Amino acid sequence: MPMLRFVAVLAAFTFFAAGVDAQPYPSKPVRIVVPYTPGGPADVLVRGLGMKLTEKWGQQIIVENKPGANEIVAAEAVAKSPPDGYTFLLASDAVFTLNSSLYSKLPYDAVKDFVPVQKLVTANLMLVARPDLPANSVKELIEYAKANPGKITYGSVGAGGVNHLPMAWFANIHGLKMEHVPYKGLVQALQDVITGRIDVMFAVIGGALPFVQSNKLKALAVSGAARSSIAPNVPTFAEAGYPTFDASFYFAVAAPAGTPRDIVTKFASDASQIVRSAEFREKYLTSLGFEPVGDTPEQFSAFLVSDRKIGAEKVKVSGAKLD
Repeated sequence: MPMLRFVAVLAAFTFFAAGVDAQPYPSKPVRIVVPYTPGGPADVLVRGLGMKLTEKWGQQIIVENKPGANEIVAAEAVAKSPPDGYTFLLASDAVFTLNSSLYSKLPYDAVKDFVPVQKLVTANLMLVARPDLPANSVKELIEYAKANPGKITYGSVGAGGVNHLPMAWFANIHGLKMEHVPYKGLVQALQDVITGRIDVMFAVIGGALPFVQSNKLKALAVSGAARSSIAPNVPTFAEAGYPTFDASFYFAVAAPAGTPRDIVTKFASDASQIVRSAEFREKYLTSLGFEPVGDTPEQFSAFLVSDRKIGAEKVKVSGAKLD
């Protein structure tokens, strides 16, 4: 009898454990960590995605802002999180591609510590200037900067970030001496361009456009192969006479290495349906100057192989080093 009771108890425990393991995912809130301050374009994007995933999954998506150190603070936090499918990272190419070349040592390994989930969107940048800057085109800005070496200041959301590297690369290509002024967020940087505390900066189109439309900022050019649909009067760099210059970047999702493949695939599949929908594009993407991608984990992994080679070359050409 004791043996029979033991077998019965073991069977019941096994059945209970199987029932727990079989709980549908997600069975509790999911955290998405972002390396930016609240209110910026990427924060708006991820909160919109979070609301839609909450509706789809029936579990709350918690957006956690961890700005600092060129997205390294957020990346390290996610890399060291349990790979249980309840923590994700939304970040730019700084985390996945550029930081490995910008820093000699990082607290995370972009290849080993993350599993690629999805390239969510691509974004082009607008080159904006203070309203009274005596330059109304890219050509005039270059001429003005050459005539005033070391006197032109430009802002970014952090050294080596998506705003800094394109400008450093641009300055290097044209032999310009410009002073970099880093900020913790896009809003603060744009405000200082508006007030004339700094001269120029690259900004995501959606973030800068309202200030351009109200004549608080001057738009000189946008990156990308074609003009932005929300800023059709602003020429591309190619139209401005600089066809080889590109300042596009992307926002992507990753998870801690070891995260179950079925969860990675589910996130990518559901997020893809959301960002590619006409409703989400109209509400969250077009106004910010983003274009939806929503690829698969396999496609994003393959993209990263080539992007890391290109990113290393960009850093080399720019001469940017952060340590």
